[in-house]
Amino acid sequence: MTYEDFITSKSQHGERHGFKPIWLPDCLFDFQRHLVEWAIEQGRAAIFADCGLGKTLMQLVWAENVIRQTNRPVLLVTPIAVGIQTLTEAKKFGISAVRTRDGKMTNDNMIFITNYEQLHKYDSAQFAGCVCDESSAIKDFKSERKSAVVDFMRALPYRLLCTATAAPNDFWELGTSSEALGHLGFRDMVTMFFKQETSKDHHGWGRTKYRFRGHAEEPFWSWVCSWARSLRKPSDLGFSDEHFVLPPLVENNITIETAKPRQGLLFSVPAKDMREERAERRHSVTDRVEKACQVAIEHNGPTVLWGELNEETDAIERVVPDCVQVRGSMPDEAKEEALIGFSSGQIRRLVTKPKIGAWGLNWQHCCNIVTFPSHSYEQDYQLVRRCYRFGQTKPVTVTRIICEGEANILNSLSRKYQQSVRMFDSIVAHMRDSLHLVSADSFPNLERLPQWLS
Repeated sequence: MTYEDFITSKSQHGERHGFKPIWLPDCLFDFQRHLVEWAIEQGRAAIFADCGLGKTLMQLVWAENVIRQTNRPVLLVTPIAVGIQTLTEAKKFGISAVRTRDGKMTNDNMIFITNYEQLHKYDSAQFAGCVCDESSAIKDFKSERKSAVVDFMRALPYRLLCTATAAPNDFWELGTSSEALGHLGFRDMVTMFFKQETSKDHHGWGRTKYRFRGHAEEPFWSWVCSWARSLRKPSDLGFSDEHFVLPPLVENNITIETAKPRQGLLFSVPAKDMREERAERRHSVTDRVEKACQVAIEHNGPTVLWGELNEETDAIERVVPDCVQVRGSMPDEAKEEALIGFSSGQIRRLVTKPKIGAWGLNWQHCCNIVTFPSHSYEQDYQLVRRCYRFGQTKPVTVTRIICEGEANILNSLSRKYQQSVRMFDSIVAHMRDSLHLVSADSFPNLERLPQWLS
């Protein structure tokens, strides 16, 4: 073994577990074909492709290749209401697939589509592979969902994760994705690339933070790119952006002045912590909802409104004409029916919470969004991208409504946006390095040194 081979063996780069593609339909764009070929040959891979770049088609083609290679079925797991959308795509491209929720299986070798809430009903031994759509659902390494997905996929030879973007303000999602794919475990990733520090906040509490070890940042991104590909547009992979150009995005941030400050204050001031922010949010429900309803009614076309509190969504449903609410307490079938009704245009205005419908759905027919934002950048990004995605032909307007005490939320979202850009740029830069062409010149002729030098 050479020294270079020894160093490479310590890099923990993901090994290839796949095979050569068997079937690649002509409907794939060139960048989609490239990604699918890579993911099939990788066997255990992640595709972080932005909204509207065709992840559904790519994961269906990947699953179909696994079925043809192994002669066994593949399970495709999605958020609620995305399953019927995936099934429609499968029928459109002539790929055999079926929806299932009860855990019962047939002997057919095809794609079985279910949602995360029903995953526990299935036996992984029945499948050759698994696809997790909107895999950011497993980003929290302590969550039950992450544990269920990792346990289910542990013994599967073929695994694929797909999501629009990894979490921007930390790297934990990359660690949980790697663990689910069978590469480096989450804890091992933290130990290898990061150093733990404990800092004190203004209350004196100890908070654990992590930073890259001395020279670990470059090896970290190189390791990520050994099992993941990320892009926000085809040109990130060196392909043409034709057909993938977004219209303008208009962002209106509105700060509401409440009639009187919350109890204990003489005038409204920005909240100092999450406890005070929650108090400000509840205190200003009436004023914020009034403004949200006004914005929704002024727009005559389809509108989606996002709330965090039951008081917000219930009030909007009562005031806004032709508005249907999707509640968390509703059965999965009722949620899916309402979300699909909005997708098809049968429902003109929809109000719900981001945790219910902000992932995976295609709403290019809608160009008006009203939201009460939180500190979650990923949540804000995803709910905007339901409408502002490739395939949208009209300018999209996003109206974020906060009260005076929530001023720090917009600053937080702006900061996390910059972090997201830096993180994405790092992934793309190292991805390009891993794809660069190496010269085949071997220079066989030896140099002749002058006699006095030798």
